[in-house]
Amino acid sequence: MRSFSFNVAYWILSIAYGLAAAFAALAPGRGPTGWVIRRYVRRMVQAMALFAGIRLDVRGKERLPEGAFIIASKHQSWGDGFATYDQFDDLAFVTGDHLEKFPLLGGVLKKLGAIVVNSCGGHEARQALATRAAQARAENRKILIYPEGHLAPVGQKYRYRSGVWHMYRDFDMPVVPLATNLGLFWPEEKYEKHPGTATLEFLDPIPVGLDKDEFLARLEAVIEARTAELVAEATGAPLSPAVLVDTPA
Repeated sequence: MRSFSFNVAYWILSIAYGLAAAFAALAPGRGPTGWVIRRYVRRMVQAMALFAGIRLDVRGKERLPEGAFIIASKHQSWGDGFATYDQFDDLAFVTGDHLEKFPLLGGVLKKLGAIVVNSCGGHEARQALATRAAQARAENRKILIYPEGHLAPVGQKYRYRSGVWHMYRDFDMPVVPLATNLGLFWPEEKYEKHPGTATLEFLDPIPVGLDKDEFLARLEAVIEARTAELVAEATGAPLSPAVLVDTPA
């Protein structure tokens, strides 16, 4: 019943706020659309707690640096975006172009200043990432990116892509790793939900100036190690590092 109730609430909220955001996108500026989306995200987090029984324990916000920075997050759950977006007043985010296939959503993403890139990667995707991230950086906005590029089941990981390093290098911005165990409670995009307290933890920022290999190795190491610890903490199971699997096509 929890899963059914939440999924009903999910679609009601998504349709209602999606239509409201589409109308808001007709107004000049990002403000009206951002106002609608922030309330949508807040209602979705409330619905997670009320209907699915999933509450959030957010840790490490005292570690966040001043000004603009990049958040590089583990991505286990469709709920990750709601949970993270709800922590900030104005967050730019990197997303695949698959979201533009939903009716009206393309215009909303554009008005929000979302950084939409080709999900298949490649040179064009890197160029789009650089161009759109530069605009977000110029507006002094924080940027959320999922370095693996895909939802990873709990206990698995994909190869970390280099897009986050290009932003880190080009814009001279610190990167804040974000670990989570939300996938235990809302696995990937699955229907079933499991009640409990999910944790999001902001880790120590990675300072600017590292080369590509050192940066990516450090980013992956700290995110995956802390994510495994959060999973073990929530389940009571022994600590088990994530297994590297092939990236989905």
